[in-house]
Amino acid sequence: MVRLIALYSAPEDPVAFDAHYRDVHTPIIRRYPKLTDLRLTRPDGLGGRPPAFYLMAEMSFDSRADLDEAMASDAGRESGRDLRNFAQTGVTLLVADEPADG
Repeated sequence: MVRLIALYSAPEDPVAFDAHYRDVHTPIIRRYPKLTDLRLTRPDGLGGRPPAFYLMAEMSFDSRADLDEAMASDAGRESGRDLRNFAQTGVTLLVADEPADG
């Protein structure tokens, strides 16, 4: 399994960010071919510190080839363009390959 992880910096307007993510961005992501799971997490900081990120989105695929296909798809390109509509404070994208032995 491989995951595309998006770590979103704290937005200037959390209400607008959440509405756009829920109503616009998530439906685009759900159109990714071969997407097996979408998990959204609101991180919390440790020891009373604020979290480094506002939202973590994890998109799971069975293989790196499936992830690459999703990113090259119409929905993948559309989601990339849509980032500038709501993630003005920044997003960090990572790919996490899970070891075959679990």
